[in-house]
Amino acid sequence: MNIKSQKDFFSGLMFLVVGAAFAWGATKYSIGTGARMGPGYFPLLLGVLLAVFGAVICFTSLVVETADGEKVGSFVWRPIIYILGGNLAFGVLLGGLPSIGLPYMGLIVAIFALTIICSKAGNEFNWRDVILLAAVLSVGSYLAFIVLLKLQIPVWPAFITG
Repeated sequence: MNIKSQKDFFSGLMFLVVGAAFAWGATKYSIGTGARMGPGYFPLLLGVLLAVFGAVICFTSLVVETADGEKVGSFVWRPIIYILGGNLAFGVLLGGLPSIGLPYMGLIVAIFALTIICSKAGNEFNWRDVILLAAVLSVGSYLAFIVLLKLQIPVWPAFITG
């Protein structure tokens, strides 16, 4: 059987493998029942659903004809590096690195850094839009995590809070 859409086939295969791995990993926890869910119930359900969606996508990529076979293009490194770098910077800035003496910078600085770094992954970058997005995300995160959920996350840098 020929693959009629490479993009759909490989993305479906990825969903299938990741979903199956999560479903298999969730079996290590107690599953429970629908009325009394255990810690493994939700991950198992999501993993199975993701695997089923992946299988459906793989199947349609083998059946539905496309014009050029939707070939998979070359691997693009720039977005991967910026997105991973942004997440790494967020973690380091949020909690600091006590092992090397780097203090935490807090939630607000970490979100601004994450937004700016990850925005560089795309083809367009506008400082005004990125700063506005970072401000909205910072306010939303502050309200959600600090005010509503009352999590003990440092909000401001260590040198400001003392």
